[in-house]
Amino acid sequence: MEPDLKDPRYLYHEDGFEKQNQETPALQAEMKPIPDCGENSYRGNHKLENRRALVTGGDSGIGRAAAIALAREGADVAIQYFPGEERDVQEVAHYIEETGRKSLLLPADLRQDDVPAEIVRKVLAEFGGLDTLILNAGQQISQPSIEELPIKQVQDTFQVNIVSMFALVQEALPHLPPGSSIVTTTSIQAFNPSAHLMDYAATKAAIANFTVTLAKQLADKGIRVNGVAPGPIWTPIQLDQGQPKAALPKFGQDSLLKRAGQPVELAPVYVFLASNEASYVTAQIYGVTGGEAINL
Repeated sequence: MEPDLKDPRYLYHEDGFEKQNQETPALQAEMKPIPDCGENSYRGNHKLENRRALVTGGDSGIGRAAAIALAREGADVAIQYFPGEERDVQEVAHYIEETGRKSLLLPADLRQDDVPAEIVRKVLAEFGGLDTLILNAGQQISQPSIEELPIKQVQDTFQVNIVSMFALVQEALPHLPPGSSIVTTTSIQAFNPSAHLMDYAATKAAIANFTVTLAKQLADKGIRVNGVAPGPIWTPIQLDQGQPKAALPKFGQDSLLKRAGQPVELAPVYVFLASNEASYVTAQIYGVTGGEAINL
């Protein structure tokens, strides 16, 4: 039999995307084309049996792909999502529950200081424990220059993207047993920032350093901490002011593979880093960038 080889250049939409935009919050269900988050393609292999996971920003895009994959690997999955994204998150709950695992939907605005404690409390009450954190939620709003960048936007971007990670880990840590895993989402923007994403890129650099530092702190507790650095991935954040409108048709086509990535292409990395297969992997950042190098 011949091997099942797939040319990575031609797997997804190498011809680009049509112009489009959405009001906040952008919904995956209204994107053209709809991103592939593994709904029909991801197959589980029992790598996360009976794990109890929290995924922030799990309603769409990369978080959605991670949530679906974790459930198909055997985990119960709680999903934090921004209020207004119910249409997307209900679909994710369906995919989780059809595997026979529990889902928990947590509408919450991470800009609010009391949210992390409330989220962790609800996960513990529903699942009876917590051992896997996928810290993925993010805000990305393109601004052409620092003169046009509102300080309130900077504050919100930092609060959602990195401050909430500190708070969620602080709340969860007393309940994480040895063998637990924390996986953050940083970005190629941490290593090669775009001029129009100044505040977003700064938070992603902070997340990369947070990941490595936290791994150093938690190694003695038997808890591994790693990060994933996506490149240009086709998700709703790109339509929700995340990219200049004129840039969308060519989004991702300057990568080595000449196309944008799809969320499902990151899912196996989150699963690996969360699983016991990564038992000797901590303080690492894994790039899924279509070819652009990352350096910490």
